[in-house]
Amino acid sequence: MELLGNILYDTVYHSAPIILCVIGGIFAYKANVLNIALEGMMLNGAFVSVLVAYLTDSITVAIIAAILTTLLWGLVFSFLGITCKGNVIVIGLGINLIVPAIADFILKRMEIANINLQSVSVADFKLNIPFIENIPLIGKILSGHPIITYLAFIGIVFFAVLMYKTRFGIYVRVVGENEDSAISLGIKTERYKYAAVLIGAFCCALAGINLSMERMAMFTNNMTAGRGFIAIAAIYCGQGKPVASALYAILFGVARSLAINLSVYAGPASGLFDIIPYIIMVAVLAVVSYMKYKKVKVRGFKLD
Repeated sequence: MELLGNILYDTVYHSAPIILCVIGGIFAYKANVLNIALEGMMLNGAFVSVLVAYLTDSITVAIIAAILTTLLWGLVFSFLGITCKGNVIVIGLGINLIVPAIADFILKRMEIANINLQSVSVADFKLNIPFIENIPLIGKILSGHPIITYLAFIGIVFFAVLMYKTRFGIYVRVVGENEDSAISLGIKTERYKYAAVLIGAFCCALAGINLSMERMAMFTNNMTAGRGFIAIAAIYCGQGKPVASALYAILFGVARSLAINLSVYAGPASGLFDIIPYIIMVAVLAVVSYMKYKKVKVRGFKLD
């Protein structure tokens, strides 16, 4: 029972950053702007939040700085990819390479391998929910997480409503599905593409803050470990639908949780469990791609 509780708690724990990247990235996906830079933006949020907290001893200033600098990267991506019509994949990969390089340069200038926040306790960020925390098993799973973790799961519903029940969401989808028709209707397509990318940047900043400050109170370069790319895979598998994409993100969270908890019993082979989430990602992508191909093939056969 204890092992089950740990697996479920860690599932929530490890799903949150990926969910945030997913629900932010789906707007760019729906606007037909593939934001490959989710990984770099999340790493920026993680790095800046811890660095500023280390230099100023202010959590509030650190969070604001992380969000603003990540939004700045979003503007850079949007300007080069949308306004200048550059290749968004190349631009995104460039950001993914530049951010860890900047972090590595600053760490070397500070002559430290990583940044530890001695004045910050991880326990201070945890939110214990009254009544629920006392329920056996359920209390351990649902209570005691940082606030951004709860915001991630609430965000699934919020962004689903924003995507399908508001004018903004409808316009974003129209721009992505047929930009020429959107322009003929007088919709400012670039404006909605910019907004879509910036929503993703904001969510990535929160994911980075959750990953480094709230969960570990420290920063190590490349600590995002491919979570941004996993988010892109989840968006692709869920076809940009907030709930479906978030479920795939949770699936990867389950894989990470299993890898960590089962590795305790694996002895010398425990390191092999670290590859489980990535194997599952590749397997899920392969299955989803095959299913899509099969549907297209069946439709083509019917048309013939």
